[in-house]
Amino acid sequence: MFASLPMYDRPENAAAHDAVWHGVCDRLDMPRTQLDRGTQYEDGWARPDLFFGHICNLPYRAKFCDRVTPIGCSDYGLQDTPAGYYHSLFVVRAEDAPRGLAPATLGRFAYNDALSHSGWGAPFAAVTSQGLRFHTTLCTGAHVDSLYAVANGHADLAAIDAVSWRMFEAWEPRAADLRVIGRTRASPGQMFVTGRDHDPAPIRAALIDSIKTLAPHHAATLGLRGIVQLSDAAFDMPLPDAPKGALQSA
Repeated sequence: MFASLPMYDRPENAAAHDAVWHGVCDRLDMPRTQLDRGTQYEDGWARPDLFFGHICNLPYRAKFCDRVTPIGCSDYGLQDTPAGYYHSLFVVRAEDAPRGLAPATLGRFAYNDALSHSGWGAPFAAVTSQGLRFHTTLCTGAHVDSLYAVANGHADLAAIDAVSWRMFEAWEPRAADLRVIGRTRASPGQMFVTGRDHDPAPIRAALIDSIKTLAPHHAATLGLRGIVQLSDAAFDMPLPDAPKGALQSA
């Protein structure tokens, strides 16, 4: 049985994520196993023994909708965002903020992964809708690496999902060197999933109760308010074009 929560897991919130998972185990009368923190996230979603996972909506739509079963989308209580949805924030260095988004797209855009909705799909849709395009792109491998690429001058613009940005403001000192200059449209947030052979209903009930009864310090650390079941129509979005003009990672 494989369980992993790779999307927002960090040393600062690892104990809180463990508490969520152990709460699920307790309510399902299962032994408390450890969350896997060594498997690459895409490999984890593909595992035949997947029992409990967390996936971005772009890889779900592009590759895994027929391989995993939705449990519910995460609700992190983001401002001006429907429950179960999230958005991305465009960030630049503080001195570049007055120029705005359009000039920033002429520089180097850092994205974490071409299969990330928050880091690539949502910002691609946002700039395309404004008649803009990213002229040069830099794949960094992680949102936090995109933050540092911009802060250190290796890139000029990045899109960071709002939940990650909230963590970075709390735990990454270099976030203070950046400024938010815009946001993307809301889309389905990170989704808890299970394997195709598992009934999601009892897992969903266990997860909802686990989140509700988290110790206050764990609840405050995660900011996870609950989960929301969204319709299939919520995921009916076009897939983005692949990044062009790519540079080597910083």
